Amino acid sequence: MPTITYHQPSGEARTLTVDDGTSLMRAAVVAGVPGIVGECGGQAMCATCHVYVRPGAEALLPPVGEDEDEMLDCTVADRTDRSRLGCQVTAGGELQTLEVDVPAEQV
Repeated sequence: MPTITYHQPSGEARTLTVDDGTSLMRAAVVAGVPGIVGECGGQAMCATCHVYVRPGAEALLPPVGEDEDEMLDCTVADRTDRSRLGCQVTAGGELQTLEVDVPAEQV
């Protein structure tokens, strides 16, 4: 089963084991991971599941789609080349381990 580690700005980290096909946003919201809000429920319409993917997994991620790209321009925390919406990234397949940094602010 895939694992996702969420690193908080405080330095605390939390690792979740999830089912294949689970989005980073859904896993975080269900488990109560601080800093991941997911207001729109995974429709790429709010940017409250913004995360920074840690180096090493970029090649395994799907490309940023048009809707995600537009919403990443609306994040509260600065957008970087490692920015993704957690609702648009799913664990599983080749992506068995993923580590992300949670921004200090989402809303």
